[in-house]
Amino acid sequence: MMFHQLGKGLAKRYHFSPLSERGFATQLPFNKRINKVLIANRGEIACRIQRTAKKLGVKTVAVYSDADANSMHVDFADEAYHIGPPASTQSYLRQDKIINVAKKAKCQAIHPGYGFLSENMEFADLCRKENIIFIGPPATAIRDMGIKSTSKDIMSRAGVPIITGYHSSDQSNGTLLSEAEKIGFPLMIKAVRGGGGKGMRIASNKEGFMEALESARTESQKAFGDSDVLLEKYVQNPRHVEVQIFADQHGNAVYLFERDCSVQRRHQKVIEEAPAPGLSDKVRREIGEAAVRAAKAVGYVGAGTVEFIYDRNDQSFYFMEMNTRLQVEHPVTEAITGLDLVEWQLNIAAGEKLPLTQDQISINGHAFEARIYAEDPRGGFLPRAGPLIHLSPPETSENIRVETGVREGDEVSVHYDPMIAKLVVWGSNRTEALDILRTKLSEYNIAGVETNVEFVKDVSRHSKFQAGDVHTGFIDENLDSLFPKLKPPSAVLAQGVLGLILIEDMAALKAALNTKDPFNPFKTELGMRINHSLTKRFKLNFMEEDFVVDVKYEQPDIYLMRVNDLGPWRKVEGTLTQEKDDLVLRSVVEEMKNKSCLCRFDDELHVFTNDRAWKFIIPKPDYIKQLSNASNDSIGAAVSPMPGVVDKILVSQGDIVSKGDPLVVIVAMKMEHVIRAPSSGAVEEILCSVGSTVGKDRLLLRISNIESENSESD
Repeated sequence: MMFHQLGKGLAKRYHFSPLSERGFATQLPFNKRINKVLIANRGEIACRIQRTAKKLGVKTVAVYSDADANSMHVDFADEAYHIGPPASTQSYLRQDKIINVAKKAKCQAIHPGYGFLSENMEFADLCRKENIIFIGPPATAIRDMGIKSTSKDIMSRAGVPIITGYHSSDQSNGTLLSEAEKIGFPLMIKAVRGGGGKGMRIASNKEGFMEALESARTESQKAFGDSDVLLEKYVQNPRHVEVQIFADQHGNAVYLFERDCSVQRRHQKVIEEAPAPGLSDKVRREIGEAAVRAAKAVGYVGAGTVEFIYDRNDQSFYFMEMNTRLQVEHPVTEAITGLDLVEWQLNIAAGEKLPLTQDQISINGHAFEARIYAEDPRGGFLPRAGPLIHLSPPETSENIRVETGVREGDEVSVHYDPMIAKLVVWGSNRTEALDILRTKLSEYNIAGVETNVEFVKDVSRHSKFQAGDVHTGFIDENLDSLFPKLKPPSAVLAQGVLGLILIEDMAALKAALNTKDPFNPFKTELGMRINHSLTKRFKLNFMEEDFVVDVKYEQPDIYLMRVNDLGPWRKVEGTLTQEKDDLVLRSVVEEMKNKSCLCRFDDELHVFTNDRAWKFIIPKPDYIKQLSNASNDSIGAAVSPMPGVVDKILVSQGDIVSKGDPLVVIVAMKMEHVIRAPSSGAVEEILCSVGSTVGKDRLLLRISNIESENSESD
């Protein structure tokens, strides 16, 4: 799949033209000219930076791990260099390797993107020592804002509102518990370094404090190499409002207005929008000016985001943290301001002044960003890994932007973040933008891995979200309505079965023509054409519920169908065509015309309608089921709920465990998941080892039921 670049219309909407076309010079100062930049990142953000660099005539150098050898960001770069194994600690976090590549490729600058080394003060300082421009703030600013306890003190002295908490260096369990009791429960435990929800836990009461503390410490140590935490009063159901700021090397700083990022799961954002709904002009100005004060207090340079906790009840706001880098959600700010923030980064890093003053920056319209993740929302939002067998995003236009770093056929790796893409839409107002978002989400068709597309669509349809009534607990508060009981309509089942029949016909036709094309995208057996005198029965499974569709042949391309032996026979007809990357079914079910896209592979059938994507499992024949290993169904079997790497084994063979005890820790895509005992008993057999890669539903260990064994021996 081709990378969705900004077309002429989109560039016009976002005003992504060179600064010279807006009356500002793009010629970088001679002594700091950047004509070649190394991008110390991967995936979507690397491609995003490359796009602007190419627009400005700046050559790009990519780095890649073994897992990314054939990735989009490598293909899109002018040069690319291998830097190590898939594990980020051996590749994208290796400062020495990245500096060596920058020198070898003769790059004047390094852009860290977000994540990895983007907020690493040691790396920023190393770049300075090696006379390489770090496209980001000074190491001192990263240090001051990266350690949350330090930043709180600086913000307080700068007149930026902060929230009650404990930010001191004494990290003993006794001190932290004592301070927690002073603050009161519930409270937030947060890693002093980093961001992205890593090392963050909520302690609801004193009894659960120590377990939450240890979990936060462990995750923080793994993510940032520092286990120190801070404690904060937990504001119930606040909004997460953040302000985009920019500062140059000449003492100038501006804010580019705010974004609302309140809809989150696992403390990570799902949908962002700009501007934040419901803010008065007074609050908008006050929060923007507070963000600028925060930036100036640490001598900030470049792009940064100041995050605030916003109390919906009294419209007060409190400094939470500053992300000293470009944010994932920066495109919504670009959409409403008409500015290219990466272009600003490159020019400011080269020593130029800010191209605009505060009074020259204004808001135009409204924008949303939906993060498309490989994850299972109904399974606790656990990340998924695997090949993108089918990937068909909506077409871009002047108000539709797709930011991605993957193509159809690429793998969502277990080693990195599971984000597939960002869908960004713009409208003249919030209602219009939201309508566009829902429509374009319905055009985003993905098969091969579970995704959150349907969940994000359900969020966008929710009445409270439509009203702008959002907060950080929005998903938990509305679980029932966001995860409704789903049952496929008879018309969708009919489309699916008709699609199966026509797919087989298409494959049979290819065989009859003796095609020499070795690629068969349908991967099916031939011969499904139904004899007119027979009734053929099809079985489809949706979310563990079986549906039976009986089919009679009526005349060429016309069938009679009935679902679960209920109701009258319905006339169904249609045609199947290959259109670009999509298999398009145009059907008529009981005189109602439908258009849907299909994808069939292995035992899965995906039907993408205008309203929802439906994933059906085609049941295996009984004789194959009998050959399946059913040991994973044992009550004493602990299995991995996702693909990942075994990080810790917390028990030994023969240990006695109680139901719910932690057994194994699996790490996948920067997320730690604890596998707990499904029942009480003795650890009978451990079937995995630390460092080994396991698949979804892999049996990790067996637990024998001691009571059952004792009763048998009696």
